[in-house]
Amino acid sequence: MPSSSSIPSSHRPQQHVDRKELYTNLEARIQYLHSFLDFSSSDIEALVAGAKYIKALIPAVVNIVYKKLLQYDITARSFTTRSTSYEGPLDDLPSEDSPVILHRKYFLRGYLHKLCSDPTKMEFWEYLDKVGMMHVGRGREHPLHVEYLHIGACLGFVQDILNEAILSHPRLPLDRKIAVVKALGKVIWIQNDLFARWYVRDTDEYNEEIEQVVIEREGFLHGKRIIREGVDTSDEDEYSSTKEGPPPAVCPFSGMSRSSPEGLKANGEGSSNGAANGGA
Repeated sequence: MPSSSSIPSSHRPQQHVDRKELYTNLEARIQYLHSFLDFSSSDIEALVAGAKYIKALIPAVVNIVYKKLLQYDITARSFTTRSTSYEGPLDDLPSEDSPVILHRKYFLRGYLHKLCSDPTKMEFWEYLDKVGMMHVGRGREHPLHVEYLHIGACLGFVQDILNEAILSHPRLPLDRKIAVVKALGKVIWIQNDLFARWYVRDTDEYNEEIEQVVIEREGFLHGKRIIREGVDTSDEDEYSSTKEGPPPAVCPFSGMSRSSPEGLKANGEGSSNGAANGGA
């Protein structure tokens, strides 16, 4: 029996998509994106099989991304002002060793580990949606405002880094490389949509019916800790909100940087600047 993705689109029955549901029901939106992008069980299998290779790259990717973000004053200033639109004077811009950057690296590492968790669970996509929401000044006690231009550029940069590392891996067979790159690309583009969902004003007519935003500490979803570096996020006990963990911080993509091309090796042996020490 051929999969739906192998059937030419011209031969498939036309599906009805409820426009209002796309904007007021996150699960319906995710289902539509999965269908449109042909995100299937083969993509999930590729992500599960490739997770160990992606996790090995995370320390180097984090350093590379934050180096890139600190390369431009307009993105670097957001770590101090919590906004990319602020153009007033600043005493100092942060460096890679600044406490705020070490703190942000911690959460980016946690975010990338979350991307290696189980995409069959709705919690996976709910967290990606929350990441988008946190960048428009909502759902946080101390709002963060990063303009969409920088979000899109950063996502593209992260995808480029991961694609290059996966495709140049010396031990992965080509068909596995292609499968992982395709699956990861779909997840990143769904993340891109879940950023756009909070920036684009297509849904103003449904504002009263969109679920109210609840302010939570970063790394938490529905009162449960789901981001902790180096721990499987599917472990409910480890992520219980009753357990102690690192202090709250900002969202994952609010910081990223490229240390050097040599820092990202195909075998994942990039060096890290060390764990964040919390506090912001």
